[in-house]
Amino acid sequence: MITEPRPPLLRRLPAGVWVAAFWTSLVVFRFFTRADELRLLFDYHGNPEDMPLVVTAVVTTLVAFLLVRLPLGAVAAAMAGGVFALGMWRTPETAPVQFLIAEAVVGYCVVTRSRLVSTIAVSMPLTVLATLYLWGMVNGYAVNPYAYLGLAATVLIAWLIGNTVRQSRAHTEALRGRASEQAVTAERLRIARELHDMVAHNIGIIAIQAGMGSRVMDTQPAETRNALNAIEATSRETLAGLRRMLGALRQGEGESAPLEVAPGLDELDRMVEKAAGAGVRVALTRRGDARTLPPEVDLAAYRIVQEAVTNVVKHSGTRDCHVTVAYEDRELGVTVVDLGAGAATGTPGTGYGLAGMRERVALLHGEFSAGPRPEGGFRVAARLPIPEEAALEVGP
Repeated sequence: MITEPRPPLLRRLPAGVWVAAFWTSLVVFRFFTRADELRLLFDYHGNPEDMPLVVTAVVTTLVAFLLVRLPLGAVAAAMAGGVFALGMWRTPETAPVQFLIAEAVVGYCVVTRSRLVSTIAVSMPLTVLATLYLWGMVNGYAVNPYAYLGLAATVLIAWLIGNTVRQSRAHTEALRGRASEQAVTAERLRIARELHDMVAHNIGIIAIQAGMGSRVMDTQPAETRNALNAIEATSRETLAGLRRMLGALRQGEGESAPLEVAPGLDELDRMVEKAAGAGVRVALTRRGDARTLPPEVDLAAYRIVQEAVTNVVKHSGTRDCHVTVAYEDRELGVTVVDLGAGAATGTPGTGYGLAGMRERVALLHGEFSAGPRPEGGFRVAARLPIPEEAALEVGP
């Protein structure tokens, strides 16, 4: 059973406790610095440091206690303090302070609560202000309409500020959700591209081996056996790759990622052996100092070579292919050349294979070209930039 650690004791205390502690400390300090402090606090004489201070302390403490659980109660407490402070005629600044506290709670409700709760919170101070104004007019008190209009305007300003913050948060959440969806889509497209490259290459090898085995079945049983063994090994490898990819797609949150390492240029020698088993001789040339490449560059270069060699096996009609990997200071060059007819991929940009290679290179801001050569055959070339901040370790 997994248990969440409890927060520290000081963090578990509600905000009202801290506000009450502040006002208590202030009163205790004044008790030791002013004679007869308690009587002066409750016996109002027009001093804003006496009864108005008590009203402000009580209102802020109640608001702090009620704000999270009962925000409408917090608004009511602040409004009650404002109405009570109106009776203190010689301290006119006390009542507006209570109303400003209520308006701050209104802004909080607009930001964090539903539309219904925020509407009720806004209507409460407006209703109280309208009631006080009408009551003063009916009873013949001198009321200043501009003062009431000013307080009503501050309520609307609090609502506007809260609504702006609410919309900004909603927009941020929408952008975050859209970014998450795009990340999931991009990851699924990447996995689909990996599946296409792996399955197309291995199925091409299997098709060539099966055709060769059927032709020499009666005359060369040993070659037939070798072809069947190659088909079995390639099929098992394809199934293992499919399990890894589908496992990645089915992973839930909190599960560990696959432990298998993505293929890279170190696997080219194995690819050459598989192509030779399919009857295509691949000459592999490495130029420059081999080094540790960033994973995205290493994987893209491998997939480009794999797709190009697969096209040679399936479509070129030749038995020879030349792969060149050039390690340069700031970029990696990959070239695959064959002398076949190139019927299926003779036009640059046709076929999903060429489109996938071009997309890989474009994602890394590189250069890609593919097309028939004037002297015959087909050529695929890609130049992949290597980020300057990548820590490259020079190998043998």
